[in-house]
Amino acid sequence: MSTSDSTITAQDLPSHIAIIMDGNNRWAKQRHLPGLAGHKAGVSSVRQTIEACVEMGVEVLTLFAFSSENWKRPEKEVNGLMELFLISLDREVKKLHRHGIRLNIIGDRSRFSEKLQKRMADAEALTRDNTRLLLNIAANYGGRWDIVEAAKQLANAYAKGDLQLENFDEQKFHELTSLAGVPDPDLCIRTGGEERISNFLIWQVAYTELYFCDCYWPDFDKNELRKAIDNYTRRQRRFGKTSDQIEA
Repeated sequence: MSTSDSTITAQDLPSHIAIIMDGNNRWAKQRHLPGLAGHKAGVSSVRQTIEACVEMGVEVLTLFAFSSENWKRPEKEVNGLMELFLISLDREVKKLHRHGIRLNIIGDRSRFSEKLQKRMADAEALTRDNTRLLLNIAANYGGRWDIVEAAKQLANAYAKGDLQLENFDEQKFHELTSLAGVPDPDLCIRTGGEERISNFLIWQVAYTELYFCDCYWPDFDKNELRKAIDNYTRRQRRFGKTSDQIEA
């Protein structure tokens, strides 16, 4: 199959794509640049990926921007990332709004500055009613954190008598997670050559198709996205069934 999106039908297209944007530092190191230069270069890849998803009709895009473990990085890099996040919100949110994109930021915001938290809230409020694409940005996010927070809500509801455990199931648990009301990712892409999930959407990717590519995130463009989707369209998603059952 060609990697042109014209050959990908709406039925084949993943409705929800999640991406672990990895390789920024290594991209910069190859060019003898400071690590933050790679993150800045990666902003262009974010723009291209969002544009491609809108053009192709993808409904949900979730980007892993900053994990709960990334605080362990050098202080200078972390401070630079926070500043880049703030600048990107200021520069990009109005563009997202003009193109009908809704921004939703998931993760623990308590460690961010009050200024950054306010920018996040303002950006979400501005784009709340947009429906062309739901863009989830995972910031200070961890899959285990997500599950623990949902479990806390479950325990609290049970303690108050608002919940009967016999009536509780996976769907109700999902409704307590950060992506409540959002279908699980159909496709999860990781750039940079590593082949692991790194604590990203652990609950949600149980049956997600995984795609790993060697290119660093700043080199990821629309063509690379189409390659990933093309690979996805050639897989058979069985969800526990046999091939014969699916084909029938």
